[in-house]
Amino acid sequence: MKIDKKTVTLSQEMKNQSLKKNVTWKKALIQEASTLEEAIKRIDAAALQILMVVDEQNKLIGTITDGDIRRGLLREVKLCDPIKKIMHGEALVVPEGLESEIILKVMAANSIKQIPIVNEKREVIGLHIWDRLVDGSSLENPMVVMAGGMGKRLHPYTKDCPKPLLSVYGKPILEHILRRAISDGFSQFYFSVNYLGDMIKNYFKNGEEWGVKISYITEDKPLGTAGALKNLENKIDTPFVVTNGDVLTHMKYSDLLEFHQKQNASATMAVRTFEQQNPFGVITLDGVMITGIEEKPVQITQVNTGVYAFDSTIFDFLKKNEIENMPDLFLKIRNSGERTVAYPMHEPWLDVGRPEDYKIAAEYIK
Repeated sequence: MKIDKKTVTLSQEMKNQSLKKNVTWKKALIQEASTLEEAIKRIDAAALQILMVVDEQNKLIGTITDGDIRRGLLREVKLCDPIKKIMHGEALVVPEGLESEIILKVMAANSIKQIPIVNEKREVIGLHIWDRLVDGSSLENPMVVMAGGMGKRLHPYTKDCPKPLLSVYGKPILEHILRRAISDGFSQFYFSVNYLGDMIKNYFKNGEEWGVKISYITEDKPLGTAGALKNLENKIDTPFVVTNGDVLTHMKYSDLLEFHQKQNASATMAVRTFEQQNPFGVITLDGVMITGIEEKPVQITQVNTGVYAFDSTIFDFLKKNEIENMPDLFLKIRNSGERTVAYPMHEPWLDVGRPEDYKIAAEYIK
């Protein structure tokens, strides 16, 4: 985190008024006896990227950040496990009344974006958020939306309408994606289109209505889930985000991008934990001898969510006008010795690929 002259934008009086009026931080309180599943629900609902773990007297015991949850999921911590398994017990805190400039310096020095406010009894009385103490700014990194698929599984809905334009809660799927990305600071977009692509172009045009710039990649033929990216080789020279045009999520695309850059990765895939319980007792054998019995075990796997971050060097792994799919692209990058990593996603997510998904999409957005 860098602090420049634009960073400190709130006066002390404004900060104190904001603290008194803002009670959103109370949604980020969680009891120490809670489970990981409860923590995920709470952190998504609060949308502050941190939970403050308190005892019955509201005294701060520790904190759980968005990153702590993601690392726990990668370690295959189960949803039913207590949050103590991922809690940070020695949380950095500040008293009420500190100047904004000091708070921002503390955050920058410790590479944190949230810091609890406590009184002399260590009771939680508020929360400072980096983004609320600094001016918002646009990212120079572009976002690419793969919107060229035919959506065959969604027939008859997609017979005369491209899947990204299907209406969900009063707006096209693609507009929901666009608005969320704009709220994260993205202002430059590339839409890859093919099937009924003119309908998408006519709806979004150049993006002026949303205050952003939208350019288009037109596939003359379907190029898979990644092939069209080659057309951006001379247009993008910074890390960028890619999403499928049918993926609705509450994740922050900017957090994915930041994670990707901190990992010095060439390719990052947002993954989501999928837990499946075997309805039977599982027996392990050595010949005919029973060596273990596990009653209804839970299998934890990580699934591809259709959202990615890439370094601009990945264009070298693609060929012009050749079909390429994302899993194969990741394998090529990994096999070349480049760094490919997973970004654990816990936020709500929906792949609108089947009629049953489309039917629940409106409720998801609501």
